[in-house]
Amino acid sequence: MPDTAQSDHALAGFIGECRRIADSVHDAADIVGAIAPLMMRLVHGDRSFLRAEHFRSNPDHYTRNAIHISDDESLSLYALVWLPGQWTPVHDHGSWGVVGVVQGILEERSYMAADGEIRSDCGIRLKRGGVILLDHGSVTTFVPNPDHIHMTGVAADRERVVSLHLYGRNMNSFHVYDVAAGTRKLIDVPHQKS
Repeated sequence: MPDTAQSDHALAGFIGECRRIADSVHDAADIVGAIAPLMMRLVHGDRSFLRAEHFRSNPDHYTRNAIHISDDESLSLYALVWLPGQWTPVHDHGSWGVVGVVQGILEERSYMAADGEIRSDCGIRLKRGGVILLDHGSVTTFVPNPDHIHMTGVAADRERVVSLHLYGRNMNSFHVYDVAAGTRKLIDVPHQKS
């Protein structure tokens, strides 16, 4: 049986280092550059801080299980569980983020604003970008401005995916894009609190 105190200490150490970096570094690209190796160490190391409730899933949609949300909501860590065939809508984050894959192959499909910076919620033309496949142990990052627009999920013929997502805010809302209509809408997103 894993030592709960030791695993809690490892998680607290990761969160503490991320907090220190986020508080002392001002450029989002530099923040994610400094945190990415910490996330890699976390997904390759002792993951006993992940409890049964962090692996909850739903047959109807991917599941966001909160691991840590800072009291001031300036940092959040989630375990996302994706069953085969589950995808996010096309969305952005409004924040920097660092993602590490604990299990499976996570797929990311990128989108780009065809007309440059997005300044309103309508008249948005998005172009498809590339595809990234993130296998167990992989780490990826993103920054806002320009915001990272993508959809993420797991193909129907692949295994379940579990990924860790660290954000520079409480990720309780984001823009969802309707690519065909050229619109976006800010939505509130629920999460399972541990």
